[in-house]
Amino acid sequence: MHVGIDLAWGTTARTGVAAVDADGRLLRSATVVTDEELDAWLAGLPGPLGVVAVDAPLEVPNATGARGAERELTSAYGRYGCGCHVANRSRPWFDPPRGEVLATRHGWTLEPDAIGAGRPVAVEVYPHAALIGLFALGRVLPYKAKARRDLATRQDGFARLVALLESLPELGLLDGPGSADWAEQVAAVRAATRPVDLERVEDRIDAVLCAHLAWRWAADPASLHVYGGPGLGRVVAPPRPTHPRG
Repeated sequence: MHVGIDLAWGTTARTGVAAVDADGRLLRSATVVTDEELDAWLAGLPGPLGVVAVDAPLEVPNATGARGAERELTSAYGRYGCGCHVANRSRPWFDPPRGEVLATRHGWTLEPDAIGAGRPVAVEVYPHAALIGLFALGRVLPYKAKARRDLATRQDGFARLVALLESLPELGLLDGPGSADWAEQVAAVRAATRPVDLERVEDRIDAVLCAHLAWRWAADPASLHVYGGPGLGRVVAPPRPTHPRG
């Protein structure tokens, strides 16, 4: 099985987690906060892990500035309004990054190409870039909170996100083993009347996308690309898009 984690940078904010089976079908998802809750959720999974896709920095080798992976990804996706948060060791929450500590604690390798070598593989992913690349979106999907982005815009963005994820047959969101889990998330989105209502479900939905990327890296690695490299940080996302921007 494969796991997606929308990892908070610290242990006081929500982290979304989701698991898919070897065929890519959603099994379960949840929201956790502390390291203990995250470890307990992982320990409760019914099988060994293959790939773990994490939306948070895993490798931060640089003392200051941007990582090479961030520069490469922004070069590929910046024209679609998609840029990266800068991670460096001068920021206490990245020295070390929580993702690196998590991978070390669980014995996950950070070598993206080490699938099948006997240890789970952890890869860093970026949902905004993944959505643009997988679905040929002309702009970043506006579902996340941002200055001057109103609730109606975010609700529309979430509706589009739900439809896009439901269009992926591998996830089986409407008729697979995790369909009830997914229906709960969709109901929460549709019932939202305040920004906080959306924020409560956002991490969990992002984790479902991350889990799909984990499965994709294991089953169809040619559909993704490693941006960066040793000493630069590494982020796995679709290859540089060439479709028109919106």
